[in-house]
Amino acid sequence: MDATQKSCLVTGCSAGGVGAALAEAFMNKGYHVFATARSPSKIPESLHNAPNVTVLTLDVTSAESITSALESVRQRTKVLHVLINNAGLGLTSPGLDQSIEEAKKLFDLNFFSVLAMMQAFSTMLVEANGCVVNNSSVGGTIPFAFSSIYNATKAALIQASETWHLEMAPLGVRVITLITGGIATNFFANLQTLAFPEHSYYLSVKDIIEDKPEQNPYGVEPPVFAQEVLHLVVKGATGKHWVGGGVRVARTALWLLPQSFVDRVVLNLKPFSQRLEEEHKKRV
Repeated sequence: MDATQKSCLVTGCSAGGVGAALAEAFMNKGYHVFATARSPSKIPESLHNAPNVTVLTLDVTSAESITSALESVRQRTKVLHVLINNAGLGLTSPGLDQSIEEAKKLFDLNFFSVLAMMQAFSTMLVEANGCVVNNSSVGGTIPFAFSSIYNATKAALIQASETWHLEMAPLGVRVITLITGGIATNFFANLQTLAFPEHSYYLSVKDIIEDKPEQNPYGVEPPVFAQEVLHLVVKGATGKHWVGGGVRVARTALWLLPQSFVDRVVLNLKPFSQRLEEEHKKRV
């Protein structure tokens, strides 16, 4: 790649997701993009065939895989201008039924992998006066029912990322924390839903919990989201930013409405709450 060309690494670039859209947006802006995924075959052909894109295998939960990716990037450039930590996964399960092992795995992917990537690429980022973009979620600010572990990973990421923003600013590195709303991807279709144990208190609402739309009805298209993020990076933004569909409603609900109203109306908890209460009365 050209020594004067800016570089960007994006994690989680599978086709149809926001990672692939981010990679394409930065590629079209003139960046050399390192498009990564645990399974490179899932990365769109358009990125595989692009002259300004290097496709890499990267499992962000593996220290060996991160080291291998770092070595590959160093072979092509001395510095890294933008690191976008996008890889992640959702998980649906009542807290009482949640597998602790699966919960720890989700924290490894959605939270600790972000720190691992920042640490690994820190020298290249500092030398470039670069920018880190950490993709969190409105789930880190609003308690969506049956997503407690996912919500917790994203809440942890928001707090940590905002702290890293303060810690890395003196080093010349910007950290942007994305509070991401609805995106029209297959995120919901790919949500992990753990099996319900026979003794679960939530068997009566299992159908409600498992009823997931194929796409977020309030979601913006991935290229639109990607352009928002590109604009933030290019204009020199730092700190926390709300992006994606439905974020205005989410912010308004958080700032202006009583929590009881948010629980009842905004999060639409009434259908399963009534059914659970009825089932609980039968048991006792």
